[in-house]
Amino acid sequence: MAPCLSIFFLFIVTFCVTLTAAAAGHCSLQTFFPRPAYQSLIKHAKTPKPKLPFKTRYFPQTLDHFSFHPKSSKIFYQKYLINTQYWHKGAPIFVYTGNEGDIEWFAANTGFMLDIAPKFRALLLFIEHRFYGESMPFGKDSYQSAKTMGYLNSQQALADFAVLIRSLKQNLSSEASPVVVFGGSYGGMLAAWFRLKYPHIAIGALASSAPILQFDKIIPWSSFYDAVSLDFKDVSQNCYEVIKGSWAELVAISNQKHALAELSKAFRTCKSLHSTASVLEWLWTAFVYTAMVNYPTEANFLKPLPAYPVQQMCKIIDKSPSGATRLTRAFAAASLYYNYSQTENCFEVEHEVDPHGLHGWHWQTCTEMVMPMTCSNESMFPPSGFDYKKFAEQCRMKYGVLPRPHWITTEFGGERIEKVLKRFGSNIIFSNGMQDPWSRGGSSPY
Repeated sequence: MAPCLSIFFLFIVTFCVTLTAAAAGHCSLQTFFPRPAYQSLIKHAKTPKPKLPFKTRYFPQTLDHFSFHPKSSKIFYQKYLINTQYWHKGAPIFVYTGNEGDIEWFAANTGFMLDIAPKFRALLLFIEHRFYGESMPFGKDSYQSAKTMGYLNSQQALADFAVLIRSLKQNLSSEASPVVVFGGSYGGMLAAWFRLKYPHIAIGALASSAPILQFDKIIPWSSFYDAVSLDFKDVSQNCYEVIKGSWAELVAISNQKHALAELSKAFRTCKSLHSTASVLEWLWTAFVYTAMVNYPTEANFLKPLPAYPVQQMCKIIDKSPSGATRLTRAFAAASLYYNYSQTENCFEVEHEVDPHGLHGWHWQTCTEMVMPMTCSNESMFPPSGFDYKKFAEQCRMKYGVLPRPHWITTEFGGERIEKVLKRFGSNIIFSNGMQDPWSRGGSSPY
C-alpha cells in the first residue's frame, strides 16, 4: 500500500433506480474516480485540525494563465504552508502539489516529507489547489456556475504551482535551489504531470498512487475494483465470498414490504432510511476506502482505523456466528470503517458532510478527469458497466457542460507515455504498493 500521502479521496457512483435491476445487470452502475466519502458519523466531521509545523501564507495568484482577456488578470489569494526549519539558502525545496481538499489535511497526513527534510536540509512547501480549501478565486461564489468553475482544471493548477514556486525562489534569493514535487492520488498525478510540463522548474517527482493510466482504454476499466476485491480475497476467501454475496441479500430485502424499516434497524441508522441504495453505497464505500488505506500502522486519514484494516474486517466476518447472514456480516465489517473508536450508537447512513471541501471534484470528473471504472464478474461488487452517453447527459444536466474524455491523454500523454518515459527518462518515481488498488492505474519508476 502506498504511504499516507496516497489518497484518495470522494468516489462518485450513480446507482440504478432499483437495486433489483442492478443485481440483474440491467443497468449501468457508473463508477468513477473514488474519493473519500463522508456518509458516516457526524462527530468525525467535527474533529479539530491538528497543529502543524508550518506557517500559513497567501500568494496573489492569476486567475487565468492561458488567455489575455480582461478578466484573466484577476487576482485571488492562494493558500500555502511553509516550513523553513531545516533549510538554508541553496538547499532543496520539497513541494507538495495539493489536490482536491484543504491543504492542512494533506500536510497532516504526509509524514514522509517531514521525515526526510532534516537530511536534505529541505524547505517544505504545501500549495493548496485552486477552488479548494481557502483558495477560492471567486470567494463564496466560486461554485456558483460553469462560468466561474471553468477556471478549475489541472492545467491551471499546474501553472499556479509553477508561478508560485518561481516567485518564492526569487523572494528567497535562492533560484539555484533544486525543486522536487510530491503528491498522492490526484496530487500524485499532478506531481508527475508537473515534472513533464515544467522540467525547468522541478528536477524530479514522487507520485504516490497516481493512476495516470486510468484514462481512455489504456488499462482495463475493471482494474481498480478487481484490485480492491483481490485485497480482501488474499486475506480470506470466505471474507471475499461473504461480501460478494451480501449484495444479493440486500436486493432481496429491498423487495420486501417494510424494507426501509428493516434496514434502518439492521444498520442502526440514526434516522429512518429513505432509500435502499444508500445502504449499498454505505457498504461499498467502507470496503473500497479500507482497501485504499490498508496501512500497516494505525492511521486517521479518511477515518480512524487499526493497522491492516482489511485483515481486521475479514477477521470480523470470519468469526461471525454461523447463523449470521452475509449482509449482517458485511455490516459488522463495514462498521469497523465508520466506528473503529466505538463511540457511536448509530450511523448517519444518508447524512453527507464534507469537512475537507471536496465537492469541486464533481466538476472535475464532469470535465477533464473522466476515468471510467467498471466491476467485472471477478469483483466482489455487483457487475457494472460504463455508459458514456448517460454520464455525459448527467454532467450536462448538472453543470451545463459536456466532458472531454480524451483531453487528459491528449494533454499529458496516453498509451505511449510509459514508452516515452522509459526511453528518455524523467526522474519520476511512481510509488505504488503491491496491495494498492491504484497500482494498476499507475506507472513504473523512470
